[in-house]
Amino acid sequence: MQEQKNTAEPVAAADTQTTLVPSTPQTQAEQQASNPLHGRKVLSFVRRSARLDDRLQRAWDRYAERYLLDVTAGEGSLAAAETLRIDQAFIREHYGNDASLTVEIGTGQGENIVAAAAAHPERNFLAVEVYDPGVAHTMLLAGKQDLANLRIAQINAPELLAASALGVLDEVWTFFPDPWPKMRHHKRRIVQPELAAHVHAALREGGVWRIATDIEDYALHVHEVMDGRDDFDNVGELTVSLPTEHVGKGNAEEAAALPHADFMESPRFDGRVLTNFERKGLDAGRVIHDFTYRRA
Repeated sequence: MQEQKNTAEPVAAADTQTTLVPSTPQTQAEQQASNPLHGRKVLSFVRRSARLDDRLQRAWDRYAERYLLDVTAGEGSLAAAETLRIDQAFIREHYGNDASLTVEIGTGQGENIVAAAAAHPERNFLAVEVYDPGVAHTMLLAGKQDLANLRIAQINAPELLAASALGVLDEVWTFFPDPWPKMRHHKRRIVQPELAAHVHAALREGGVWRIATDIEDYALHVHEVMDGRDDFDNVGELTVSLPTEHVGKGNAEEAAALPHADFMESPRFDGRVLTNFERKGLDAGRVIHDFTYRRA
């Protein structure tokens, strides 16, 4: 998953959602009945526009019809369409087969999921990304290799997961999500109990949710959300020491002096390519935390 890291101040969440949800009360009720996350007021991203350069615009114009799925409530919206259902019929319609489906939440520039799709033509992959440049770059990489087993959804990821049928997904990946470093913004982190419940429902028996972060405080957040759940097993084999209290932007240097405890994490997932983003984190001296949670 690479959600693009974001240093912009968040817009008011309620204002963001009013552009995504139809205004009639009856329609809202119908949407909430079919999708419990529709109308979600706390978003893990800031909706912003970015102009595509000529190369990315050409990629969009050339490949959007092939790779970009029509799964939202309307043009310019990131809300799931009321009729969206990710199931075997959806896979057959858009991929032309019944192969397993892996979803990556926040694919960034697309390097990881495109490499995985190229290496595993027998599997299907769905890239979920909200930012236009990342979507266009993923199209460009996929189109250059003429990949047939990759599709892209420009949609709010929790809504897509909520619209997924029971057991339809083989794996879910969330690599290097936006850390939302300020303490008051931690509620915007995408790994939340609500999302975990929908990931669990969407995964097949024995399916896994793979998560990675280079932010120590986000690693603690993942453990707090996931390790106490009885619907996932942490299958990590490495013992990692982490602070047991949260820090945020401005006081992260205090983490080393806080009480620590041991947590279980996973070796680096060998199915994840070393992107420029991850390399920059390593060059900056940050430790990569990998997690593997198996559907119990």
